[in-house]
Amino acid sequence: MSILNTIFKQKSEFALTLERILGFRPKRLHYYQQAFTHKSVIKDSKQEAFESYERLEFLGDAILDSIISTYLFNKFPFKDEGFLTQLRSRLVRRKTLNELGDKIGLKELVESKLNRESTTIYGDAVEALIGAVYLDKGYLAAEKFVLEKLLALHIDMEELILTETDFKSRVLEWSQKHKKQLRYNISEKEEGKTKLFIAELLIEEEAKGRGTAISKKRAEQQAAEQFYKEIKEN
Repeated sequence: MSILNTIFKQKSEFALTLERILGFRPKRLHYYQQAFTHKSVIKDSKQEAFESYERLEFLGDAILDSIISTYLFNKFPFKDEGFLTQLRSRLVRRKTLNELGDKIGLKELVESKLNRESTTIYGDAVEALIGAVYLDKGYLAAEKFVLEKLLALHIDMEELILTETDFKSRVLEWSQKHKKQLRYNISEKEEGKTKLFIAELLIEEEAKGRGTAISKKRAEQQAAEQFYKEIKEN
């Protein structure tokens, strides 16, 4: 098989995989290739930093917020701003997006040299993918993808409404009720060019939870969630 045939086959397989995920045939494949290229791969290649998915992630984040806001506004006509804001935050939080990225099969497409289990890479890629769809097909196609391929197939809205997300507040309430001293110990580590924060929840100076994320706030929420689930079961 010639080099050209090999390249053509690889591009065809990529396009077919995308078509399965998106529900339509993509035209401008370079947008999607960029959407799945993490900067840890760029570092060891001749590509420029802006060729990673971060610019598309920025765009996709804004488009996703717009789509979700409009969807919730129409779906819940008698709910107030507080309810809509909280539900939107649950839909676009990294944990939800990471799970969506895994469910729709982004593991086979994302190129990265990071330890994928400790990062938000699939959630980031979902946003970058939405940005790529927008540039390739326009806003309506991006909206259709989000609503029909992500929300309708993979999100249980009723379950999401009942899901607790502010674990830090719940743990703080518990500590005050039981008169326990609480604090978070924060450390940092590097994975490629990505800085990760490690939060350790200490109750009376005893480690009770641990979280790792790209922001202190998310890491603390993860640590609090770990402990909250433990006390809720007891």
